[in-house]
Amino acid sequence: MEEEITTTSNNNNPVEPAQVKEPKCYTVEEAVESIGFGCFHILLFVIMGSANIVEAMEIMLLAVVSPEIRCEWHLEDWQVALVSTMVFFGFMVCGVLCGYIADKYGRWKVVFGGFVWASYFSFLTSFSTSYGWFIFLRCMVGCGVAATSQGFVLKTEFIPAKYRAYLLPLASIFWMMGSILIIVLGMTVVPTMGWRWMIRFSVIPSLVLIGLFMFIPESARFQVSAGNIQGAMSTLKRIAKMNNGVLPEGELREPEVTERGNAVTLISSAFRRTSLLLWYSWFVASFSYYGSVLSSSELLEKNLLCVTDPDLEHQIKHIQEETLCYCIPFNSDDYQTLLISCLGEVALIPLNIILLNIVGRKYSMVILLLLSAFFFMLVNICTTMLGFTILLFLLRSVVSMNFNVVYIYTAEVYPTSVRSIGMGFCTSFSRIGGMIAPFIAQVLMSKSVILALSPFATACIICAIGVFFLPIETRGRALLQDA
Repeated sequence: MEEEITTTSNNNNPVEPAQVKEPKCYTVEEAVESIGFGCFHILLFVIMGSANIVEAMEIMLLAVVSPEIRCEWHLEDWQVALVSTMVFFGFMVCGVLCGYIADKYGRWKVVFGGFVWASYFSFLTSFSTSYGWFIFLRCMVGCGVAATSQGFVLKTEFIPAKYRAYLLPLASIFWMMGSILIIVLGMTVVPTMGWRWMIRFSVIPSLVLIGLFMFIPESARFQVSAGNIQGAMSTLKRIAKMNNGVLPEGELREPEVTERGNAVTLISSAFRRTSLLLWYSWFVASFSYYGSVLSSSELLEKNLLCVTDPDLEHQIKHIQEETLCYCIPFNSDDYQTLLISCLGEVALIPLNIILLNIVGRKYSMVILLLLSAFFFMLVNICTTMLGFTILLFLLRSVVSMNFNVVYIYTAEVYPTSVRSIGMGFCTSFSRIGGMIAPFIAQVLMSKSVILALSPFATACIICAIGVFFLPIETRGRALLQDA
């Protein structure tokens, strides 16, 4: 009996269950931060930054070629403006589509396809036999450039948070290089071989970049969101090896995001105000940037400097087949002015970086938009060529800085699941601004300089007020994976 009681007593002792340790796990964000900055990011910066060279060349090409095609095909102001508009129309239509495909099927495929598409149709442009073929082919180029803009998303998703405010503004250096390259080609090739050969030479950087792009992997953030954990691990291990960094202890684990590329997310309650204000901010960024580029070339081409109300005596026209046509190609001084203004896009990069790190993304945009409006109005002041060059230099500086900040804020504010389509919608709205800018800068400029420049200044002021009410500041913020 005693034994029974003892046994019973022993059996009633509580047995502590063995504690099961859960395996350690980490996210892509933690992996990117753990690996840190290194050789991979330098390679990424150079190759993806070179994409800006190609995009800048395709856009700046319009300012250089305009005087040539105006004379060759006896074009009026609105026809020259339509060339730029058709490029931006192609960009606008394809921007959302490319963003959707990038969120569903990957950033790399879209960017690579964009390079091939843009270089192919740009090359075909040099064989245009008529004005109609020219604007059609430039529209196709715009579609390709829309795809390459997704490279900014790909680049952002690889860079650790604390380095984004330093590296992303430096992309302006490559944009400046592209602008300078096309101007140099205009100075050297156009007078001797013609504008068609200039376009053919301008395709060469695209072909080089297509080869270099093979060294860039797909975004690990996208791979995880698509459920491809093995692909993401392979990418992260490759980056860690190149950077001599280490991955966090444990295994990569994040849930698959089934709702990728859903445009409805952009207007959900969490992002509605952000999206609406960003769409207008992108419109103004493009409107003001291309307004500054095309206005400067128009003022130089038609010699409208210091003329507040130009009439026929200020406009040198030749009668050709009963069509009024400007036959005033750029001279060396005009090209020099354009070159100096291009330098303005990088001269104030240190200020841009300081603003981003001290006052944040939102207030950087507010400050730069107000400065843009101020310099647009100063261009109206009657001054010397030196004074005009300085004003143009400062104007190009602030409008390009604003464009940089808008790009950075957009890539940071949206989650991975809709980052590309969010960027796609934003770039499409920006191209509406690009479509309207030529008709103001190139058509209205012939009527009145102040009337043409005032809309750019007004749009910047209104946008500055709107940006002030953006609900999210992204400085130092981790990139979200899902909404």
